[in-house]
Amino acid sequence: MTETSFPPGARIEVRDAEWIVRTCARLAARGDGPRYKITAVGASEFVRDEDAVFFTDLDTVSLLKPEETVLEQDMTPRFAQSRLFIEAVLRRTPLPQTEQGLSLTDGFLLDPLPYQRRPAELALKGLRPRILIADVVGLGKTLEIGLILAELIRRGRGERILVVTPQQVLEQFQHELWTRFAIPLIRLDSVGIERIQREIPAGRNPFTHYKRIIVSIDTLKNEGKYGQHLEKMDWDAVVIDESHNLIGEVSLRNKLAKLLARKTDALLLASATPHNGNSESFAELIRMLDPAAIADDRSYSAKDIEHLYIRRTKISPEVRDQMGERWPDRGPSVPVRCAATPVEEKIFEELTRVWLAQGSPAERRRAGGPVVDGKNRLFPYTLLKAFLSSHRALAKTVANRLKNARGPREIEALKTLADLTAQVTDDDSAKLDALVRLLRDEIGVRPGRGTRAVVFSESVETVRWLAEILPKRLGLTGKGAVEMMLGNGMSDQQQQEIIERFGLSDSPVRLLVTTDVTSEGVNLHRQCHHLVHYDVPWSLIRIEQRNGRIDRYGQTRQPQFRALILTSEVDGAKDDRTVAEKLLDKEETAHRSLGTAEAVTGEYRAEREERRLIQDLLAGKTVEQSLAEQQDDDPFADLFGSVDGGVLGADPLRADVPRLFDGSEAFVKEAVGTLGLLKDLEDDGEMLAFPPPPDLVHRLSVLPADYLRTHDVRRRMKVTFDRELARRKLDEARATKTMWPEIAYLSDLHPMVDWVTDKVLVRLGRQKAPVVTAHVGEAIFLIQGIYSNRLGRPTVVEWMAVASAGVLDRKMTDVLAAAGVGPKMINTGQAIDLRRLQDRVPQAVATARAHLEERRSAYEKKVVEPLDSYQNRLDEWRQLTLDGVHVSQRGRKEQSVRETVERQRRLLDSLKITGEPLLRVLAVLVPEAPDSGVVRQDGPR
Repeated sequence: MTETSFPPGARIEVRDAEWIVRTCARLAARGDGPRYKITAVGASEFVRDEDAVFFTDLDTVSLLKPEETVLEQDMTPRFAQSRLFIEAVLRRTPLPQTEQGLSLTDGFLLDPLPYQRRPAELALKGLRPRILIADVVGLGKTLEIGLILAELIRRGRGERILVVTPQQVLEQFQHELWTRFAIPLIRLDSVGIERIQREIPAGRNPFTHYKRIIVSIDTLKNEGKYGQHLEKMDWDAVVIDESHNLIGEVSLRNKLAKLLARKTDALLLASATPHNGNSESFAELIRMLDPAAIADDRSYSAKDIEHLYIRRTKISPEVRDQMGERWPDRGPSVPVRCAATPVEEKIFEELTRVWLAQGSPAERRRAGGPVVDGKNRLFPYTLLKAFLSSHRALAKTVANRLKNARGPREIEALKTLADLTAQVTDDDSAKLDALVRLLRDEIGVRPGRGTRAVVFSESVETVRWLAEILPKRLGLTGKGAVEMMLGNGMSDQQQQEIIERFGLSDSPVRLLVTTDVTSEGVNLHRQCHHLVHYDVPWSLIRIEQRNGRIDRYGQTRQPQFRALILTSEVDGAKDDRTVAEKLLDKEETAHRSLGTAEAVTGEYRAEREERRLIQDLLAGKTVEQSLAEQQDDDPFADLFGSVDGGVLGADPLRADVPRLFDGSEAFVKEAVGTLGLLKDLEDDGEMLAFPPPPDLVHRLSVLPADYLRTHDVRRRMKVTFDRELARRKLDEARATKTMWPEIAYLSDLHPMVDWVTDKVLVRLGRQKAPVVTAHVGEAIFLIQGIYSNRLGRPTVVEWMAVASAGVLDRKMTDVLAAAGVGPKMINTGQAIDLRRLQDRVPQAVATARAHLEERRSAYEKKVVEPLDSYQNRLDEWRQLTLDGVHVSQRGRKEQSVRETVERQRRLLDSLKITGEPLLRVLAVLVPEAPDSGVVRQDGPR
């Protein structure tokens, strides 16, 4: 028999030792025959638990033949070794390509919300899991990503994972995936990179040293440092958070994303604002997921890409119905008006008279001419926005402009403005005075109170000033009571530490003053439900993003929003009532009626929203007129303009996952107790505590470094299967000096569960199967059958029970249940003569093989149908793409299309069933009565 792959779970012999295959990847051919890269764990004595990588062109790799399986009577109490072994094989065998149901939805530290499972449902329907999660701010995209990654891991398609995020959310993302799912990611921030450089040899590829990594987009785009390493890497799954930052053909981020898209099987993009309003740019993002999804970059519909993206809002019916009281409705956005002080009015007067003069161009020329020419016509509004932020921001803006000003009139006007600004003291700031009263008297941010608030400003200068002056004004003079968060100038480690402290209930921080660096992706809602806009962005998207920091899934109190509105009595002055107050109201209205504000202007990018608004103001339009003139040709009105429900219907389909044990708790506890895996184990019924053995400690090295260090996990490990205890400990962790809970939740993916599974598998000798006495009428052989594709992944998995008449028409797990195989079994220890059973092994294997080959055409049909459907779509895409192409460009276009088609066809071919089935004898059930042809001998009872 010629085997063409080595499926996960298969036993192989390499270098005179036995190994269990974990993954098998097909490599480019060299010479005759296919080549494979196999990762495996040692199963025989001298290599037990050792990880290894083999290449079939360098090592002789032999699949152990099922016909040569040696039967061995199980003498353990309650046949524990056999039951544990069967369960371990069931767990270790990846779910097949044809299984699209969800398998692990109930096994994590999550609320049971079907809407958060929808992205996983969509991802598993495709040929490859490649989707854009475009849910609006706050719905839980990180949790949705975690669920997809968990499903991929269970399918043997998540061994190598790369997560790319903005640097300020690295730890937050790592924390969620570990505490909620037990998926560990190695964090490559500045500290992590230094640690890795100490641990691995110089020049070694860090992406081969660790299998699952989280890194910031800015770190990763350093082509000189990481480009060569990334070119050599292939991933099972790549996640790119805030993926709207990838758009732009010439950006390094864009080049990086395209590289990663080519080098991964699964690609998960996440963004609440996934496009910039340009249909061609968005098509570019979609092509990273599926190059044949869109034929015309300028004209496509939601139908064309419905298999590639999902988008819901808080008001989508499924979300609203399932959320209930878990996420309180947000409070109103309250404008807090502050009358400008006399010195501030002088600046309003100067800005109004000199920089923002109304009237026709001729009238402005008669008044002395424009201060700036047409090329710089937006700059007066830069001055206005800086002043509406603070006198400190205005001073900085004027000083910077003076360095490059050329015209005499502009220089003179800038100097006048600088002199006026210099006259403003901190006591002359109306907004500062209002902020102090608001925080102290209304919100309650003051000494002796636990209330927290976050204050946003667009200006770095304003943030620095507020962080300097507010502690004294509020009486918060203790160390760390007021934190400042900036983008540039702060390391990734500093940013992460500030965010962590703000989320800890027992930390001294009461006020976070921040720029918009925290407006994307950062969780600020754990201990805070008050947000103040010190200045209001001239962008509905940016207002919504800010508000989303505290108005998000997991918030337990009603989010409260306030905005400081500076007002002026100067005739014609453009104070905060002109723009900011109106945008604040518009964002709130859009949020309540549409669920999102991004489609109101049709611009879809904060910078473009603001620029368009200023241009309209320059043209003499009001804010109301500008907002009312939404683009009629908005290409995204169909895709994103109105989100009214997302996917509705029954809960996502559940996978048919065979199990012998009731759950991980029963399996792990019986394995630990029966096999004596852990010494000095304490089990109080809720928590397990123990010193981890050296081989388990080795596996723990991939856990978050902060978690390992904080709780000294390598010395003593504390875990639980109790979901409520784990939730409580997670909540308590936020009330201590760390975000990491002392007791970890044991999901199916936890390294300890994985370790126990491997320990069970290696207990049986090489190519052996246990014999179990059960309630059966004749000997029944339990056999696993797997067809794989060219990538070495299981395409079809069958669990067969073979009797003398052939394969039983029942699930193997049903046969086991009917036979009474379970924890209540009694093993009398009566000896069994195994010779006649041993002689029947080849025939049982032949029967199972014939059964699989007989059904192969049915298996192939199920596998090929979606492949043929995609092939038809690919042919249609090819034709549509070439239609209408000018003759001068046709040659280059045809080559590009041909390369895409060939690449996708190779993908389709790799997913088809190939080779003969892999068979494995798992166990034999024999009857308790001696009348079935199984010869017994007297033995100890």
